[in-house]
Amino acid sequence: MSSTLAGAFGIAALFVAVLALVFAVQAVRAQSAAAQADVPAPPVPEPEPQPEAKPGTVRSELRKLGKELEVTRGELRETLQHLAVVRYDAFGDTGGKLSWSLALLDDKGDGVVLTSINSRADARTYAKEIKAFASEAKLSPEEEEAIETLQKEAGPTVDG
Repeated sequence: MSSTLAGAFGIAALFVAVLALVFAVQAVRAQSAAAQADVPAPPVPEPEPQPEAKPGTVRSELRKLGKELEVTRGELRETLQHLAVVRYDAFGDTGGKLSWSLALLDDKGDGVVLTSINSRADARTYAKEIKAFASEAKLSPEEEEAIETLQKEAGPTVDG
C-alpha cells in the first residue's frame, strides 16, 4: 500500500471519528434535554433579599455579573469539557501506537468515548455513549482506562 493511500485512509478515519463525535454529542444533549424535561428541577434556595441598588452603580453591575456568572457555571457543567486519550498498539504487527480511545465527558460523567483501531490494512472507528462514567455497550480495556482517568480527576464530588 502506498503512503499516499495510507494517508488517505488516515484522513478518512479521522473524518469519520469527528462525524461520529458530532452525532454522539447531539444525541447525548437531546437525551439530557428530554430527561431534564421529565424530572422537575430541585428547589433553588432563595437568596437573602438585599436592598435594590440604583441602576448603573457599581453594586448593581456587580449583582448582574454575579447572576450571569452563576448561569454560565450551570451551563458549563453540562459541556463536554473533560478529555482523556489512551494510545496503544491494537495489533502485534503494527507499531507507533496508532490506535486510540478518547473519552469526552461533562462534569456528571456523561458523554462519548471514541475509538479508532488501526492496522496495516485499514482503520475502524467506534463511538459509544457514556452515562455517569458507564456504558451499556461493552468497553475495551483502553476505553475503560480513558473513562477511569476522567473519573479519578472528577473526584468524590461527582454523583454517580
